[in-house]
Amino acid sequence: MKDAIFFERDGVLNLCETDRGHQVSPLRLEQFRINPQAMEWLPQLKEAGFLLIATTNQPAVSQGTMSRRELDLMHAMLRRKLPLDDIMMCPYDDRTHPCCKPQPGMFLEAGFKWSLDLDHSFVVSDKWPDAKAAQIAGCTSIMLQSPWIGKDHHDFVVPDLPAAVRKILDLHQNLHGYALAASA
Repeated sequence: MKDAIFFERDGVLNLCETDRGHQVSPLRLEQFRINPQAMEWLPQLKEAGFLLIATTNQPAVSQGTMSRRELDLMHAMLRRKLPLDDIMMCPYDDRTHPCCKPQPGMFLEAGFKWSLDLDHSFVVSDKWPDAKAAQIAGCTSIMLQSPWIGKDHHDFVVPDLPAAVRKILDLHQNLHGYALAASA
């Protein structure tokens, strides 16, 4: 089984505007800006052997305020600039839908598709629904400090994406170093 890191798209992999205290997802390709920290730090995780998967709720698709074609163009840009293995997306505007975070459907589907060990996988986000979905799926949540992380369960809170990458690499090394020592 493989270990993966799930990254929230909006606010982690791409930069978002805020309006009246809420993150605003880009609706057009010209609004879509890749986070420079993601371009710098994700290759280290890829080199460490992780599968890298973007996850995103995109209710604007079902609401009709963003076309699927525009979303596909954004995701093509993500794939060109970042070493992602997959992008999982929920288009529904219904938090009870199985694939809409805080439900764990995207993580469980990826786990099946990629033969993942979800107990040794991580979720990196700046929003509470991802931490909740991570908890249900059995993943470790690494939350980037933001106004949207909420007060519910999160495993770790770090200041930024570079700190998240360092935390994951440390935890991964400790886990697998221990596993190797225990099997010797």
